[in-house]
Amino acid sequence: MNLSSLDLNLLVALDALLREANVSRAAMRIGLSQPAASHALQRLRELIGDPLLVRTGARMELTPRALSLRVPLAQTLDQVRALFVPDDFDAARSERQFRLMMPDLAVELLMPPLMEKVTRLAPHVTIDVVPWRGPAIFTVEFARTIDMVISIGNAFKGFHRQLLYTDSDALAVRRGHPLGSRLKQRDTFLKARHVAVIIRGQNEDLIDTWLRAKGIERRIALIVPGYIEALHVAARTDLVAFVPRRLIAALSKQLSLATVTPPLDPGVDEQFMFYPTRAQMDPSSIWLRKLMLETGRELDRNRRRGS
Repeated sequence: MNLSSLDLNLLVALDALLREANVSRAAMRIGLSQPAASHALQRLRELIGDPLLVRTGARMELTPRALSLRVPLAQTLDQVRALFVPDDFDAARSERQFRLMMPDLAVELLMPPLMEKVTRLAPHVTIDVVPWRGPAIFTVEFARTIDMVISIGNAFKGFHRQLLYTDSDALAVRRGHPLGSRLKQRDTFLKARHVAVIIRGQNEDLIDTWLRAKGIERRIALIVPGYIEALHVAARTDLVAFVPRRLIAALSKQLSLATVTPPLDPGVDEQFMFYPTRAQMDPSSIWLRKLMLETGRELDRNRRRGS
């Protein structure tokens, strides 16, 4: 093989294909379109002389040759990346500005403890938080300006994803609410007047999407664009807010809110951290991701201690 004619980007595509064993997921992993990933797979088959991915029933499987390449290829790519990455990130002296995009509940829960760490370790670093604008904003140009995204389990082309923390939903009402704990009963819950949260980029409150799938419709009296607004309204009226439990706990004392377990359990909420594939080996990105993951784990530990 003539190495001078080899496109090293093909090795990145091969690594994604070997990890995912799926052309669509591999394309998303490295920020390619599906046709481009399919074209890369065809070129790799010709270069290596092996089909690499073969269809078995309804799924694709790696060939023995492909399986044998997984570990050495991953090691080789790490070594290549290390050639172009600075040795470390001097957080104490850095004046780096990071740009993060997240919804209001993530700002409320994550930024105070994160900024305590940043202030202590990197006093000259600046964090610029922009509000969540929905997946439609993720053009290639916009994605280049973002260092991290906090969101539910969407997929963004050219970004890796890591679980940050888990949560569940509950009802928030003002203390002294006339319905109080009776909201645990299904009939009382459905008759109550609710405030819905429709974040930019969504068509309806995710709670209502889930309820509709069960043939249930609650009585919505007000729609607001964020969770913080919903809690402020619930604290000063008899409206009920169906929101993440952690957020109620964080603001319950300040807003005089009570938490009521709903009669229907929508299950576990998962909040993810997304970071650009281009920054996977960047020391400054690695530093920030480590702090954010620590902050997310602390939320989970605090929840277990409180339960």
